[in-house]
This record gives sequence, C-alpha cells and structure tokens, in this order.
Amino acid sequence: MLPLAGLRLLCFESWGAGSFGAMLLAQLGGEVISVENPAVGGNTLRRMGPYFLDAARQESEGFLAANQNKRSLTLNLKTPQGQEILHNLVKTADATLDNLRGDVPDKLGITYAALKAFNPKIVCAHISGYGRSGPRAGWPGYDFLMQAEAGWMSVTGEPGSIPVKVGVSVVDLMGGLYGALGLLAAIIGARETGVGRDMDTNLLDIALTSLCYQGIWYLNEGVVETCQPRSAHTAEAPCQLYRTRDGWLYIACLLPKFWDRLCEILGRRDLPNDPRFASNESRLANRDALTGVLDAEFQQKPTAAWLAELQGKVPCAPVLTIAQALDNPYVRQQRKIVEIAHPEKGSVKVLTSPFHCPGEDIPLRLAPHLGDATEAILSELGYEAGRIRELKAAGVI
Repeated sequence: MLPLAGLRLLCFESWGAGSFGAMLLAQLGGEVISVENPAVGGNTLRRMGPYFLDAARQESEGFLAANQNKRSLTLNLKTPQGQEILHNLVKTADATLDNLRGDVPDKLGITYAALKAFNPKIVCAHISGYGRSGPRAGWPGYDFLMQAEAGWMSVTGEPGSIPVKVGVSVVDLMGGLYGALGLLAAIIGARETGVGRDMDTNLLDIALTSLCYQGIWYLNEGVVETCQPRSAHTAEAPCQLYRTRDGWLYIACLLPKFWDRLCEILGRRDLPNDPRFASNESRLANRDALTGVLDAEFQQKPTAAWLAELQGKVPCAPVLTIAQALDNPYVRQQRKIVEIAHPEKGSVKVLTSPFHCPGEDIPLRLAPHLGDATEAILSELGYEAGRIRELKAAGVI
C-alpha cells in the first residue's frame, strides 16, 4: 500500500498551487476528489492553452501536468443542494484543500467553522495569495506577483539587467508543497485529538520565507543582496557559471576539498598557492580574476569532455535547454518520464512522480474529465439514480 492509502481528500483547486499539491497527495495514494463548479467549466487550468490533448480542446496539457490520479466531482456549492452534498461528503473525508482567493472559503462554506458540525475531525487546508484575513484577503494572487513583491526578481539575472522572474512557477509549486505539508500535519493532530482545524498558508508568506539567509542578512546586518554575476553564490567561490568551448558549465566548490580537487584535475596546482585564490575569502575578493583564469581553462574543451572528467569528483552540471534536460540519457535511464495511454493520442508522456517507495510502484493516471466520477461518488453516498438526474437537471452537478 502507498503511504496515504485510505485517506480521502476533497480538493477545491484553481490554477497551479492547489492542483499540484493535491496531485502529490494523490500520487502518494490519497483519494483526491476534485470538486469542480460546473457553472464555470471546473478548474481554470482545464482551459489554459496553448496545447491540448483532444480535438475539442477540453483537455489542456497544463491541466494534465498537475491533476493526475484524481477523481472529478462537479458540484455547485452556491446552491442549497450543493451544500447538502458537500456536508455528506465531509462526513466521509479526512480533509479539504483549496487554493482560492482568501475571502472565498468562508463564502463557499469550506472552513472548519462551517464543516465541523458534520465531521469534528475534518482538516481544512487553505492556500491563498495573501491570507484569509487582513486588507488583502480579497486580492487575487499569482506566482509572478509574489516573485516581484518578495524581492526574488531583484536577485535573479545578471547585474544591471532588468528584474527577472524565475523561469518556472516555483512559488505556485512551493505553495502546493506547503499546503500539502500543512494538511498532513493537521491530519496527524486531528487523529491524536479528535479535533480538526483550519490550516493556512499563502503565496506571499512562502515567497518571503524563501528569502531565507538573504532575508536574515538584511534584517540583522542591513545587507541588501543584488544579482550576482554568472549566477554566482554570494558567499562561496568558485561557485558559478563558466564558459566551455561549446557552452556553459556550473561549478560548485562549496568545500575546500572540491577547490583543491578541481585545481588538480585542471593541472593547475599553482592556483591554491596564489594569494588571490588561497582561501574562500580571497577568492571572493578576486572573483573576477578567478573567472578569467577558469574560463581560459574550461574553454579548452567542450562541456561533455569536462563532465567526463569532473562528474562525481567536483560538483558540476551542464547548462541545458528543457529539451536537452528531458532527452538526457540519465533521465531516460532512470525512468523519470513515463507514458500513459490516451484514447485520442494513443499515449502521452508525463514526468514521473518525485516520490519513490521501495517495493511499491506509484502508477500515474490521466487527469480526470470534468465530472467523470460525479455519479459514482454520489451513488457511494447513497443518492439514487433518479435523484442524481434531478440534481443534474437543476445544474447542481
């Protein structure tokens, strides 16, 4: 059995954070029921282009990337009948998870205060943009807005460049992780005490917390970090990009032994004895000079040749395009990409789960069609076929 087998989660997802966090829980064996409003076409990601899996353009590839292994239940929570179904579902569930605007969970009745009468152990996890209280509770919030306001863009890119965002939706993805972690922690607490709770996180808090040591340096030393040349580490050298004959190589000598080993492999045993490069402090003070010396060495051979000499001995990595990264023989050999059968395309390729449970496979399934499990879930709750038809005709499901 996978670790979360037997856990039932009701998820109210829109866009990336909630969808991704709920998918991770589903990959670990949790039963994730995506509760989607039929009046608006369900999760917004379903309609996000530019690439779709079906001719009708109802199955976005972006939706597939964050919604595997789930069941979909259509339900309009703004109706009395929808609330009744929600309350019956909550009686069977361990937790809810949403990533809605901060003021929406109260309006939809998906908070602990609204649901505890139906299940006192229910955990209600919320991932909002700015929190569910305060003057920004009603603000929509997105990944790139957080990167801008939390200072990330000021330390990304080359010195003197315009502000630059990270190339992947890292705040959204971290939002999913934080939301899932908080949900699981609260479930453990509820099982110990018999009492559930709300568990909140928000994207701005996550982005600010991720400033980590750079944030602490400012708060205590007044140091304002800026972009570092060649994506260099602020406090260690050499730890940055270097030019090879045909590309770029990232070298990360975070320990003295790696610097010594690098010099030995390069045949430059003179460098550790050079006063400019003898210690980490002197290397940082003379980083431009060190860059020139190492660029000259690395440009003598192509990236692949350096990798053959350095990998496993000195921390290093090639700078690849997304295509090169996913076509990397190591990635294919380790089965980090798998294929799932698809009715129209024959099969689709997806990135495999980041979790590994020795002795257990984590099978991946296609993202659900909108409402594909609605009738089955309602039948499990005791709703008869005639009543389900009435609910469908009324637009509740």
